[in-house]
Amino acid sequence: MTAVEETTTEPAPEVRAKAAAQTNSLVAKLWNYCNVLRDNGMSTIEYVEQLSYLLFLKMVDEMAEEAWEDDEITQVISSEYDWKSLATKRGLALERHYRAVLDELGRRPGTTIGTIFAEAQNRITKPALLEKLVVELIGREQWTIQGTDLKGDAYEGLLNKGASDTKTGAGQYFTPRALIDAIVEVTQPTPDDIIADPACGTGGFLIAAHSYLRKHHMKGLSREKRTALQRGEHIRGNELVTGTARLAAMNMLLHGIGTSDGPSLVTVGDALAEKPSGRHATLVLANPPFGRKSAINVIGQDGSVEKEDIEYDRDDFTATTSNKQLNFLQHIMSLTAVDGRAAVVLPDNILFEGGAGEKIRRRLLDEFDLHTILRLPTGIFYAGGVKANVLFFDKRPPQGDGKPQTTKTWVYDFRTGKHFTLKQRPLTRAHLDDFVAAYCPGERENRRPSESSDGPWQVFTYDELIKRDKVNLDITWMKDPALADADSDLEPEVIAQEIVQDLQAALNEFKAIAEALGGEVIEDEAEPA
Repeated sequence: MTAVEETTTEPAPEVRAKAAAQTNSLVAKLWNYCNVLRDNGMSTIEYVEQLSYLLFLKMVDEMAEEAWEDDEITQVISSEYDWKSLATKRGLALERHYRAVLDELGRRPGTTIGTIFAEAQNRITKPALLEKLVVELIGREQWTIQGTDLKGDAYEGLLNKGASDTKTGAGQYFTPRALIDAIVEVTQPTPDDIIADPACGTGGFLIAAHSYLRKHHMKGLSREKRTALQRGEHIRGNELVTGTARLAAMNMLLHGIGTSDGPSLVTVGDALAEKPSGRHATLVLANPPFGRKSAINVIGQDGSVEKEDIEYDRDDFTATTSNKQLNFLQHIMSLTAVDGRAAVVLPDNILFEGGAGEKIRRRLLDEFDLHTILRLPTGIFYAGGVKANVLFFDKRPPQGDGKPQTTKTWVYDFRTGKHFTLKQRPLTRAHLDDFVAAYCPGERENRRPSESSDGPWQVFTYDELIKRDKVNLDITWMKDPALADADSDLEPEVIAQEIVQDLQAALNEFKAIAEALGGEVIEDEAEPA
């Protein structure tokens, strides 16, 4: 199944409105059935996972039906295990055959099929529910005639709904789409870029970058480059969790990226285990998992399970640490090609933590051009109390005079005075318009600081930064007007939510202190990544 060729024409408002309505209708239809499966004990993410298997089979079947010549009907899936083999069965026979299909298609490592069906299991325990899904929902939709954006947006809509399922911790794999779009817009992907995300989650950054290329560059490309772009030859994703990798692979496929029987665009494994090999990435976009430490489960002879911290001993790392985010930052510094660029979402502690953190920040300022920091507000991630930033840096060739690569760092404070919640006041792309304008994409030499000294956009020289205690890059200068305004127009529920977020942020900081002192801390695995 090959990605459908995209046009570069901007759709009219009425066309966009119709597409949005179709997407919402499709999401609602899929979500309503999800509620039935949840009554059967299945979580939202488990449901989307099962849906991915069936959607894939149905789309491959439709693509084969639409082929013009026999040689175009590639045997992506043999007739013994294809959609028709499922659709003709009922009851227990359908359930047994479905398990056989999952087992068979999971034996194709290195391909998109293999990634989607890796370790696949049937979690729809009632044959009647499986039959209803196959016959009444998936079977009655013509998925290939839906526009690529419609299919992809509907699937992504389900993933976002799944992110709110706090019991599963699914929110840790999601970055707000508004933030992703702003980051992609300022980094300006090009057709010549090799774009990588070493902690890709469900593929949000890679999909947004590909969408940017389609919109801004597809029209002027040769047929060969258009084909390479559609096949995703410019994209590399990595994900630690097999189940999340399958969602990323399916998400990208539904957005028109890659081919079903082609090489997988997502590898599964620990990105930190080895230093990058082969061609490095010219653009790295990432939001690494926010867990404080890397750890593995160690099972003792008596069956007891303990967590053992991981410290990666890599010769390309400046410091050895069990801090997961610091290791990801070091990995991304190595992964980025010379003259390449990176944008990475990282928690506040990366900006001020001493020891290994200080060493890594010194290297970042000396060997890379850390030109921009975006301070993010709370209330935009699925876990409360998360204080994070986006670090934008370029990798330059070594300078013969030994001077640092960073000359000045611009900091945009999008946190102070900003009040967001996931429901009442969700972050939108429009909220980041001022940051994008201040960034001056492609024209950074034209940047100008805020007119007032307490404005959100300020610049700091290398000398100013390197002299700060422990090279602390957690820089604040603004005051929240709501704190001094008794007549603030914030709704009570928003104020209450912010109090909760502040308490959660304080708790996270105390946990970090306890860990630094060697105390045992119960990990919260539901933090966003």
